[in-house]
Amino acid sequence: MSGHDAPPTVGVSTGPATSLAYHTGTWRTERPVYVELSPPCSLACPSGEDIRGWLGSTQEGAEGFEAAWRRLVAANPLPAVMGRICYHPCQTACNRGSVDEEVGINAVERFLGDTALDEGWALPSPAASSRRRVLVVGSGPAGLSAAYHLRQLGHAVTIREAAAEPGGMMRYGIPAYRLPREILAAEIRRIVDTGVVLECSTPVTSLDEAQAEFDAVVLTMGAGVAHHVDIPAAAASHIVDAIDVLRDVASGKPPLLGRRVAVYGGGNTAMDAARTARRLGASDAVVVYRRTREQMPAHPTELDDAVGEGVRVQWLSTISAVDGPKVTIERMVLDEEGRPHGTGEYEELDADTVLLAVGQDADLTLLADVPDVGVTDGVVAVDPATLMTGRDGVFAAGDVSPGSRTATYAIGRGARAAKAVDAWLAARVLPAEPPAREATTDRLNTWYYSDAPKQHRPELEAARRVTGFEEVLAGLDAEHAVFEARRCLSCGSCFECDNCFGMCPDDAIRKLGPGMRYEIDYDYCKGCGICAAECPCGAIDMIPEVR
Repeated sequence: MSGHDAPPTVGVSTGPATSLAYHTGTWRTERPVYVELSPPCSLACPSGEDIRGWLGSTQEGAEGFEAAWRRLVAANPLPAVMGRICYHPCQTACNRGSVDEEVGINAVERFLGDTALDEGWALPSPAASSRRRVLVVGSGPAGLSAAYHLRQLGHAVTIREAAAEPGGMMRYGIPAYRLPREILAAEIRRIVDTGVVLECSTPVTSLDEAQAEFDAVVLTMGAGVAHHVDIPAAAASHIVDAIDVLRDVASGKPPLLGRRVAVYGGGNTAMDAARTARRLGASDAVVVYRRTREQMPAHPTELDDAVGEGVRVQWLSTISAVDGPKVTIERMVLDEEGRPHGTGEYEELDADTVLLAVGQDADLTLLADVPDVGVTDGVVAVDPATLMTGRDGVFAAGDVSPGSRTATYAIGRGARAAKAVDAWLAARVLPAEPPAREATTDRLNTWYYSDAPKQHRPELEAARRVTGFEEVLAGLDAEHAVFEARRCLSCGSCFECDNCFGMCPDDAIRKLGPGMRYEIDYDYCKGCGICAAECPCGAIDMIPEVR
């Protein structure tokens, strides 16, 4: 064999005659690249949790539970609470629903929260002291979240709460059958253990004095003031605010409501009031709502649970008068725009007590004489990016500010307020939230995922529910929590399934070792796109080749 005919040396560029001069990669018009996309569950979570991340750690079993919990509390310091009361919009967005049923994210969150309490895991230690002092007004979910995150950033934080116990509407508005008080108390205690100072029965009466004492103030007063409606009543004592009843029950002073109770309203508070009335001895509890089921603001699970406990709903009805135990109901009809109107048709309903549950407002007494903190439609006006009010150094989050009135949303806004306060104290500009690319269902190759039944949590039977305030919904055990976590599709994030590695016809993909994923040798990748098409979780993009 002549020197001219000698085989080329692989890996060494010796001129145009070598194999490196004819790399198949030169054929490409597109190249595959690994990407990390945002899963729809996290994008839908108002608390901003890394759901995919902590589900992934949970999949490891007992060895991964603490790591999963720590990833969770990086965003939300109340997972055992939120695992009970959150309406889990993350699950509505979950791509697993296109395969069989959505992942029970909320159930796994509760399991991790309860496990942390059982094991006594402590929240992370705060950063070094910033020598700055921040006051948080209110100890509901927004206030607790803001205080926790501010403390993690090294600030000295004091929470001042007007009520005798902390928790805001979580304690005084959500009944114990949904949120046991010992769970709430334990998670609040853990936040206090990081160094947050909690002062209950201490209303803040002057914003000027608060600012003189602290470097920044975060307003998080909850929506605990009931709306009132004008209902002609011969005996006003028969009409009480539903939120007052829930507060009395939470304070250990349950009122006497009688055997027949009517609840006027259609929100979650109305459902809680009706279910509480049943537990206080009402044999007949009826919710009077002036629109249809489709228009009812109460979460569907709340309505279903109430009906399952014997609560009746009188749709398209409004209370027009109360005369002793007789309640006059007017039938309603919807116009073309879906608004209810009276028909002039009436009927009578027997009710020993009427509970008003037509909405709540935030307590803005503190701001009555503060003209530079604007109030619009019952909430404090804030900069949408920084959550700062019209007064320098005063921020607002939760029910007192614009936005959804859910505990999960409040936790997310409390965390956002903490970041804004931290940036303001350091004279930094708060960075904008980075844009996110969603791992949508159409990117996934769901053929590779086996059907796996969702693990449903056991519930207390209906006959036992109305006899007391025992928790209705139980939690998952470790085995079922791990199974549920493993149902996650890992949308948009490589989980090293080896599909791309095994499917590549050119052996152009190299494994880098456990946890290190893969790399692509573009000298030999032809850009056929098989790797992207066969990636179960949609973690490979095909992008135009630029030469």
